[in-house]
Amino acid sequence: MSIGAVLDEAWTLYTKFFTRFFVLALVVFAIVNLAFALFALALENSDGGQAVLLGVVALATAIVGQYWLQGAVVFAVQDARDGTFDSGTPEIFSRVAPFLGSLVVAGVLAGLGIGIGLILVIVPGLFLLTIWSMLAPVIVLEGASVGEAFGRSRALVRGHGWRVFGLILVTAVLTGIAGSILRAAFSFLPRFLEIFVGSTIASAIVAPFSAIALTVAYFLLRHDTEGSGPAEAPAAGAP
Repeated sequence: MSIGAVLDEAWTLYTKFFTRFFVLALVVFAIVNLAFALFALALENSDGGQAVLLGVVALATAIVGQYWLQGAVVFAVQDARDGTFDSGTPEIFSRVAPFLGSLVVAGVLAGLGIGIGLILVIVPGLFLLTIWSMLAPVIVLEGASVGEAFGRSRALVRGHGWRVFGLILVTAVLTGIAGSILRAAFSFLPRFLEIFVGSTIASAIVAPFSAIALTVAYFLLRHDTEGSGPAEAPAAGAP
């Protein structure tokens, strides 16, 4: 697996099926950012009790939404790697539903471990971020339990750690810059609309790319380590 190969295939899938990935992300971020927009509105109105309640709801929605979207993108990439995108948005979300609990639990546990590692020494956090980067594909495509997913993700990344870390870093920088520019374009809106409309559109545009890249990396890692699955997707426009 090389970073260039992953980014090339990820960009091909992202651009060729942009509308499909955008709609997937739009559905999730519309729900998430509506909760955050209502939370911001409550803060502006100095309604402390309502703000606390909406803050908890917004945080819970964001956590579930993040892993719901990751799982959806994994299935979408699996579908699209043959050069066609046959599944509809409702079908993709329905396929993720049985795995949502495992995705959320694994994601929260990983987030806690990575966060503690970053706070304490930084390097352990980056190490955990790298070896646990394949959790979502392992859970939804292999049906791994939460406990199994951590070991399976590490096994796939073993021997490719620096390249996987480089991929995470590159995609984080690219999407971070793009997201900041897009959000700034909506900064003229009132706060509620800036969050609900601006952040939703910006996130729906940039967020899928990172998830696509990690899913593509999963398929290439499986091919490199186990010889399973195609090494590369068909070229753009291939049937």
